[in-house]
Amino acid sequence: MLTPVEKILFAIATLVSLYFTYKGVMRIAGHIASGGGKVDWSLIWKRFWNLILKVGLFQPVFRLRLVPSLFHAFIGWGFLSFLLINLADLVYAYTGWRLLDNTGVFGNIYRLIADIANVAIIVGILAMAFRRFILRPATLSTRETTLLNPKARTGILRDSAIVATFIFVHNAMRFLGESFNLALAGHADRWQPSISAASHLWAGMEPGVLVAGEHLAFWLSIGAVVAFLPYFPYSKHIHLFFAPLNFALKPERKSIGQLSYINLDDQSIEQFGAAKMKDLGWEQIMDSYACIMCFRCQEVCPAYNTGKLLSPAALEINKRYHFNGGGTTDVAMTDLISEEAVWACTSCGACVDICPVGNEPMRDILDIRRNLSMMESAFPKQLETAFKGMERNQNPWNVSQGDRMKWAEGMSVPTIEQNAEPEILWWVGCAPATDSRAQKTAQAFAKILNTAGVNYAVLGKNEACTGDSARRAGREDIFFGLASQNVEILNEVAPKRIVTTCPHCLHTIKNEYPAFGGNYQVIHHTQLINELVGAGKISMNLEGDNMKITFHDPCYLGRHNKVTDAPRDALKSAGIETVEMPRNGAKSFCCGAGGAQMWKEEEEGSARVNATRFAEAKSTGANTVAVGCPFCLTMMTDASKGDGGNIQVKDVAEIVAERLK
Repeated sequence: MLTPVEKILFAIATLVSLYFTYKGVMRIAGHIASGGGKVDWSLIWKRFWNLILKVGLFQPVFRLRLVPSLFHAFIGWGFLSFLLINLADLVYAYTGWRLLDNTGVFGNIYRLIADIANVAIIVGILAMAFRRFILRPATLSTRETTLLNPKARTGILRDSAIVATFIFVHNAMRFLGESFNLALAGHADRWQPSISAASHLWAGMEPGVLVAGEHLAFWLSIGAVVAFLPYFPYSKHIHLFFAPLNFALKPERKSIGQLSYINLDDQSIEQFGAAKMKDLGWEQIMDSYACIMCFRCQEVCPAYNTGKLLSPAALEINKRYHFNGGGTTDVAMTDLISEEAVWACTSCGACVDICPVGNEPMRDILDIRRNLSMMESAFPKQLETAFKGMERNQNPWNVSQGDRMKWAEGMSVPTIEQNAEPEILWWVGCAPATDSRAQKTAQAFAKILNTAGVNYAVLGKNEACTGDSARRAGREDIFFGLASQNVEILNEVAPKRIVTTCPHCLHTIKNEYPAFGGNYQVIHHTQLINELVGAGKISMNLEGDNMKITFHDPCYLGRHNKVTDAPRDALKSAGIETVEMPRNGAKSFCCGAGGAQMWKEEEEGSARVNATRFAEAKSTGANTVAVGCPFCLTMMTDASKGDGGNIQVKDVAEIVAERLK
């Protein structure tokens, strides 16, 4: 228990600390409030239980770096317990009443949790400090070529040292203080095993020394909290507050890749995309404060992994250090991330998917592209061909709409004019309709549908590009025109279900067309194949050649739309067992074509994205790479040719069609 003088001094110190902490918090609130959009507070209640699970179990943290994540969880779980423990210590310091002295069931469990939490935090922070300062893995930093605020190069380590010191001192001193108290009492407490063990070290000490030690431990333990609070808004430790807010308040999206709607008919809009940080949404600004600077997003980024300048982590860190240096949201985005890095993004969504605190750096990048393309006309010139194709002939290959059905010549493929009320509307997609290699996918899928006797139709010459590539390249004007036109046609047709042979079409129609008034049930062609197998409408010859297949998950199928089992099940139904690449499912590595990369030269780096992914496929020993996306088909085929062409690349539909009875 504190003396009267200590109580006064501690109260004064706490008030001063809270004042400066309040100033720091209000500075942050001002920055976030300057962003666009409004907070929907009702989302908290909709997500309440999911929020409890994410925060309480640290589930997002465990998706990468298992061992460090476990030590991080020791610290996190310990601190959740310490919210009550520190409050109890304060009550004791001012009143002399100890929650620890309660010998009932609650008191016993409380003391045991406090003991375990205390040790867990100390072990956790020592392990994390050893990793950060002794082992120093490359995954906790970035290359010198990455645009990173110079202060961050040393500041991240300094911040980590300050946070680690605070956590260690706070918990070690509390541990010692409790051991002094037990030594004063002259007995051990089986509900505090580790603290009891430490108390034996002080046996025989003078009571006055133990009392002084207990007081000193309190000042160093709870005092460390008081001293740390004003620094808290400037440290990466602020993620303790903003990570839960991120999970609770991020705007609802149908997919991690769904972009915000822009009404191009609104003539009052003067700014497209993000030229300055204030052009971002409030949640995108909040991302910089939620960032824990763990570099996990960088670790999974296909651009960074192949030596490009892009680091999604550096973008978020630059935003934070800009603010901490006294900057405002009036800063240009290209001061925080280079244009070359912006155009290296494949929009694969890996950074968003893996972030343990719910950040979305990909969204910032695509908003910057919107500004560069729409406001500055500053985009890679190779994209002009695709843009013109989409504007003039409604497809990036610039093939005449009159040739849209040439792929189906000699086959029975009904158009909507011939079959006005189909059970399935097949959205063929630009690549399967116009690209010579991808046309084989369309032909194979048509064979499957016809064999199964499916009542389907295609739009034929009325089908246009969904606009995915235009949108990911920042050309909202092209996307808006295509989306509006397609939704009008689809609403007139009123399809019962839509099946696509391209994940990018699937994503756009399913997740982005609802903003234009188009709400449809959309599935991938591998999902329909599974339905047909399950219904007994198709059967296959299971004694085919000895194919050893590895399946490459398209980013816009597996990660963006959570379809990972269907392609594998379709292959299994054809009598094929797949061998998995190290990165698969939601953690699949990109082929390199997404984000409009299909239509431009890849930025300079140490390797090509598709070659890197192909090498991963080759390492499995497979003789065939199966895909479920025409972009992936092109990229993996090119990589195979560059490697000698000994490994086949086929769409799942082609493999299934070859084995039809």
